[in-house]
Amino acid sequence: MTEPRDRLAELRIDRDREARRGAPRALLLALAALLVLGAAGAALWRARATAPEVRLATVEAAAPGEGSRRAVLDASGYVVARRKATVSSKVTGKVVEILIEEGTVVEEGQVLARLDSSLQTRQVALAQAQVEAARRALAETDVLLREAAINLGRTRELVEAEVATAAVLDADQAAVDALAARLERQREEVAVAERQLAIRRQELDDMVIRAPFDGVAVTKDAQPGEMISPVSAGGGFTRTGVGTIVDMESLEIEVDVNEAFINRVERGQRVIATLDAYPDWRIPARVITPVPTADRQKATVKVRIAFEELDPRILPDMGIKVSFLAEEPEAVEGGAPASAVALAPEAAVRSEGGQPVVLVLDGDTVERRAIRLGVRRGEQVEVIAGLEPGERVVVEGPADLADGDRVAVRERER
Repeated sequence: MTEPRDRLAELRIDRDREARRGAPRALLLALAALLVLGAAGAALWRARATAPEVRLATVEAAAPGEGSRRAVLDASGYVVARRKATVSSKVTGKVVEILIEEGTVVEEGQVLARLDSSLQTRQVALAQAQVEAARRALAETDVLLREAAINLGRTRELVEAEVATAAVLDADQAAVDALAARLERQREEVAVAERQLAIRRQELDDMVIRAPFDGVAVTKDAQPGEMISPVSAGGGFTRTGVGTIVDMESLEIEVDVNEAFINRVERGQRVIATLDAYPDWRIPARVITPVPTADRQKATVKVRIAFEELDPRILPDMGIKVSFLAEEPEAVEGGAPASAVALAPEAAVRSEGGQPVVLVLDGDTVERRAIRLGVRRGEQVEVIAGLEPGERVVVEGPADLADGDRVAVRERER
């Protein structure tokens, strides 16, 4: 009976021994898995280490109502004033008072400066005295004429009574005629003296320099004690103006357009302008007219553009960029209007063979994509076709980055 029990005991599974045998095997499997994961991680790290680093920016959607018109031409120019004057005097004189500073708002007729008028003041006083003397002489002659006329009447009565001779009558008549002629001459002398007085007063008034129109003083060119003249003289020590006045209501844009593209510009055409000083500010404007002459040296035509609404931030001689817009929204297949455009950073746009392209992030690689551009909006540019809002584009990266290249992404700093 004992032997069968022993044999049955031999058939029992020793689980402790099996567990001791399986432990090394599991350890080996875990170690192998760790090695595989390590190799994969190392490969991924090497791939990322060799991939070029790029900065990205997210494509934005244009505000509703914007982007309905595409740009047909871009140009650059300056803000200019149609009414601008360097104010000077009519005569040469010494400045005794300056009443303007840069930025002073002036009205038409307002006094800007005064010149030394001591000589003119004395000349006016002299002319006034001459007028008064002429008037007194006229009054004296008038009295003498009336007396001579009375004497002539008496003589005529005596002649009629045959008491006086005709010779006496003729003498009295000649005296009356002479005094009448003298009176007329003195009347003319009074008129001449009055005109001379008006000239002297005008010369005195010319010593006061006034604003020719409403505007703003942009320069102050003279100081008290300096000489000023309407013409350049004095070896450079004589000023030709006391300051420059600009009519801020007359500001407009002047740009030079290559004559090969002037056919894209017409009167009344809508324009979007962007000041270099305020790149995010889109200013609506319209074409006044292309100036009907070309510059032979530069092969350009000047175009005048009017702001639709002026703003104090717009200053003369500021640099400005303009985009001439098409008159109608661009249509897609089927005649439907083009969808709202996207806004991408201008730094993301590259040029390949004259075609604008961008590099769009696709996973951990970049995709080269051709696009069609609209107008610039400061540091952004409208993308009419080729991009959708929300996509991310490369704004900084190697110049030789190509389609399908793997990249290491670093978000664009804002």
